[in-house]
Amino acid sequence: MQQGGGSETEVTWEDQQNINKFGRLNNRLHELEDEIKFAKETNDNLEDASNELIITDEEVVRFQIGEVFAHVPKDEVEDRIEQMKEVTSQKLEKLEEEKESVLAQMSELKKILYGKFKDSINLEED
Repeated sequence: MQQGGGSETEVTWEDQQNINKFGRLNNRLHELEDEIKFAKETNDNLEDASNELIITDEEVVRFQIGEVFAHVPKDEVEDRIEQMKEVTSQKLEKLEEEKESVLAQMSELKKILYGKFKDSINLEED
């Protein structure tokens, strides 16, 4: 367990549980960052689609449903895109809140673990 010039500190069961919890939270943080990135890209794409729809002068446009394009009235497509943007924005907000919660929990665990193990443990990403 010795790294750097740190002193030998016994790892208790509770310490190991905290280390494991930190690892799980760190994994979840990376998952959340990926999900947030995807949600932002989706939101941007929906915004672009909405802007393109404003520019078009056609009354019936092609709208992708699954893997199929269907001819749908422009007004209905505008409504669907707005609904999709709203759902994506809500999902993005929830993901951001969860990320903040995970970061707060990780910060608390860092204080506890660095308090006990000092430089014998590395919780930072390189």
